[in-house]
Amino acid sequence: MRHRKHNHQLGVKTAHRSSLIANLSCSLIENGRIKTTLAKARALRPSIEKAITLAKKAHATDDSSKKLHYRRLAIARLRSKTAVAKLFDELVEQFANRSGGYTRIYKLAIPRLGDAAEMALIEFVEEVAKKKTKKKKSSKKSKSKEAVVEVPSEEVPAPKGVESSDVEDSNVKDIEEGKKMETAKAEEENSSDSEGASEPEAKEEENALSDDEAESNEQEEKTSAEEAEVSSEEDSEEEQPQEEKK
Repeated sequence: MRHRKHNHQLGVKTAHRSSLIANLSCSLIENGRIKTTLAKARALRPSIEKAITLAKKAHATDDSSKKLHYRRLAIARLRSKTAVAKLFDELVEQFANRSGGYTRIYKLAIPRLGDAAEMALIEFVEEVAKKKTKKKKSSKKSKSKEAVVEVPSEEVPAPKGVESSDVEDSNVKDIEEGKKMETAKAEEENSSDSEGASEPEAKEEENALSDDEAESNEQEEKTSAEEAEVSSEEDSEEEQPQEEKK
C-alpha cells in the first residue's frame, strides 16, 4: 500500500525528482537563499534539513569513522563533494544550537510569467544577533568641565580590557580641548576690550569735527560782517559827490 507516499511528486519521475532536489540543495548551500516555485521549495525543505542533521551528528562526535560515514551519506544525498564540504565544515556551526527548523520559506506575491506558478524564497535561518545597549551621550557642559580639570602627573592604572596607550591618548585630547577653550575665551575678551576702546576715540573725533565746524562758521560770519561794512562805506562815498554837484 502507498500510504503517505504521494507528497511532492512535482509531476516528474523518481530519478528526475531526486536529481532536481539534489541540485536545489547544492545551490541553497552555496548561496544561502534561492528563488523557486512554492511546490519545489516545500519539497526541498525536508531533504536539506536531513542533510543538516547528518552534519550536526558528524560535528558532535569525535570518532573519525562516524564522521566519515555521515559525510558519505550526505554525498549520496546531495551528489556534490564541494557542497557537502561547505555544509560540514562551515555552515554546521550556525545550526549547532538549534533542534530543528533550519530553513524558512517566503511566499512571493508576483507569480511566474508563462504558467502563473506561485513563487517563493527559501533560505537558511541564521542566529539572531544580540542587541547592543546604546551608550548615552554626555552633554557639552560636562565635556568642557572634564577638559578644564588638570591631569595629575602620576600614571593612572588603565582599566581591564583597555590599553594604557588609549588612556594616555584620551588624556592628551582632553588637555588640548581645554587649551582651545581657554584661547577662544581670551580672544573674545580681547575683541570686546578693543571695541570698548574704539568707542571713546570715535566720540573724541566727533567732538573735534564739531569744534572745527563751529570755528569755520564764526569766520564766515566775521567775513560777511566786514563785507557789509565795506559796501556801506562805498555807498556813502558815492552819495557825497552827487550832493556836491547839486
